[in-house]
Amino acid sequence: MATKEKKVNSVQFDPTNVVQISWKPRIFLYKGFLSDEESDHLIYLAKKKLAKSTVADNESGESITSEVRTSSGMFLSKRQDEIVARIEDRIAAWTFLPQENAESIQILRYQHGQKYEPHFDFFQDKKNQERGGHRLATVLMYLSDVKFGGETVFPQAEFGHLQVKDETWSDCAKKGLAVKAVKGDAVLFFSLKPDGTTDSRSLHGSCSVIEGEKWSAPKWIHVGSFDKLYVSTDECSDDNANCSHWATAGECNNNPEYMLANCKRSCAVCGSKSDV
Repeated sequence: MATKEKKVNSVQFDPTNVVQISWKPRIFLYKGFLSDEESDHLIYLAKKKLAKSTVADNESGESITSEVRTSSGMFLSKRQDEIVARIEDRIAAWTFLPQENAESIQILRYQHGQKYEPHFDFFQDKKNQERGGHRLATVLMYLSDVKFGGETVFPQAEFGHLQVKDETWSDCAKKGLAVKAVKGDAVLFFSLKPDGTTDSRSLHGSCSVIEGEKWSAPKWIHVGSFDKLYVSTDECSDDNANCSHWATAGECNNNPEYMLANCKRSCAVCGSKSDV
């Protein structure tokens, strides 16, 4: 009796599709990192769960809404399904960084006029550095084409002023080294230098969408494990009365950046190092 052939979920990674576009900061572009099916699937998973995007306050570390970032977004769960897991495997193969060091994939939607002002992905507050340390690298995946605008711009990139741009680039993109949002492409850039210090040249922003709609998916990767958190039993508490309700609704996985820092008891991360 013939046996069924076991399906192997291989990581499809082709380094010949990768080009280096900057060394200061280190930026790499992967053409066709995602298939159309994968891009559309990520959008499908996010559409009904989008909420106004937040930023980390530089002093308190709290997640707050700000006109600096006007998109809407949500977080997937790690290895949420076969397609998400396949993408995460491919990211690990490209970056050579452990999956446990990475946050969940975030899905963002930028509509007409929405943007994200230039900012750093490394943290400027100590609170957010407690889990995994600084964000070392970012893989930014583009899930849709944008008719005009929506570029990712690096205003401080060395030699960015030498990049030739025609009328198909927005004025915002002409203020530094820029990458167009092309469905399926992905950008890998490093927020830290090889010696581990923060790289001020990694300043980057999302230009306003002038025509069309932009869907993107960043995945942030830390210096250390983001999946393991040490919390002293003396510090085991909830900082918000709604923590228990949010945890029951699944927010420990959907919004780990806030929940695991402020709802320790409800998310069950108290004690010695534990997987979360």
